[in-house]
Amino acid sequence: MDSIEQLLKNLTEAHGVPGYETPIRAVVRNYMQSLGELSQDKLGSVICKAEGTEKSPKVMLAGHMDEIGFMVKQLTKEGFIKFLPLGGWFDQVLLGQRVIIKTGKSDVLGVIGAKPPHMLSPEERSKVVVRKEMYIDIGASSENELKEAGVQVGDPIVPYSDFQILANGKNYLSKAFDDRVGVAIIISAFQALKDRNHPNTVFGAATVMEEVGLRGATTSVDLVQPDVAIILEADIAGDVPGIKEEESKVKLGGGPSMLVYDARMIPNHKLSKLVAAAASDLGINLQLSSIEGGGTDGGAIHQYKTGVPTVVLAVPARHIHSHNSIINRNDYDSTVKLVVELITRLDADAVAELTM
Repeated sequence: MDSIEQLLKNLTEAHGVPGYETPIRAVVRNYMQSLGELSQDKLGSVICKAEGTEKSPKVMLAGHMDEIGFMVKQLTKEGFIKFLPLGGWFDQVLLGQRVIIKTGKSDVLGVIGAKPPHMLSPEERSKVVVRKEMYIDIGASSENELKEAGVQVGDPIVPYSDFQILANGKNYLSKAFDDRVGVAIIISAFQALKDRNHPNTVFGAATVMEEVGLRGATTSVDLVQPDVAIILEADIAGDVPGIKEEESKVKLGGGPSMLVYDARMIPNHKLSKLVAAAASDLGINLQLSSIEGGGTDGGAIHQYKTGVPTVVLAVPARHIHSHNSIINRNDYDSTVKLVVELITRLDADAVAELTM
C-alpha cells in the first residue's frame, strides 16, 4: 500500500457523520499540521493556510469531511433501535448492512434489519422496504440491555466498511469517498505545493456538515474570505447498468470531472475555461458533468459577501451515498495534478480577470 492508498484508507475508515466529526477531524489535523498554519471555525471545520510568493489572491480549496450516517431516534422495549438519517440515503441500500453506534461507553456493532421476506405477502415483497420500517439489531432483547450497552437517543451511527484495493489494483472500494476523496486531494495538493512556487496564499478547508446543508462551508468561508474557490468532490459515475448516455457520460477512469451545473451553483464561466485550458495543457481528459438533484459546498461559498468565483472539480465514484463506493486511482492522481497546476496559474491578474 503506497502513501496515497494509506491516506485514503485512513480518511475513509475514520468515523465522522454530520455534527460528530471529531474522529475524522483528528486524522485531518494530523495530516495538515506539517503543511501550513492550522485554524478551526466554531462549527469544527479545519483550515490549513500555505503562503506562496504573494499574500493575495486568496485561493480556497474546500472538501467536506463529514460522511452520511444515522442517529439513534428511539429505543424499543424489545431491544431494537429506530434511527433517522444524517444525509441522503436510498432506502434500498440499507437492509442487511452493518453499522457502528458510537455510544458514550464504546463503539457498538449492529445490523440493519426489517420484517423477514419469508413472512411477507407476495404483494409486500414487491414493494420497497422504507427506512421507517427498519431497525438496528445489536443482539439485545430489551430496552434495558440497550442502555446497559451504552446506547442512548442522539448517539451517532456510522456505516461499517473498510478500505480495499480491488482486483485490477487501480480501483478502490470504501465508504465515505463522498467526500473524503476531496479532503485527500487537498492534502495531496498541499504536499505537492511545498516543492513549487505559487503566486497566492492557499487555504485548504476540510468542512463539516455538508451533507445536512453546507453548514461548515458557510462558516469556514467567512474565516478565509477567499478571492477564488475550488471545490473538491466525489462525482456520480454514470458507467453502470441502467444509466443512459444522455443522463451521464462520466466514467470511472475517464479523468477528473468538472461540474457545469448543480442545484445550488452555476460555476464561474471564466474559471471553468481556465480549468479546461490547464487540463488540455497537461494532457488530462476533463469530463463535464451536471447534477440536477444535489449541491456542494460551492453553493454556500460562491455566495459569500459580494460573490466568489467558484468551480467544482471531482473524482468520479460509483455507488456514492451507500456503504461502499468505488473510485479510480488515475482519476485521483490527475485531479491532484490539475489542482496544483491551477493554483500556480491563479495569480492576481488571472483572478481579477475572472470577474471582468
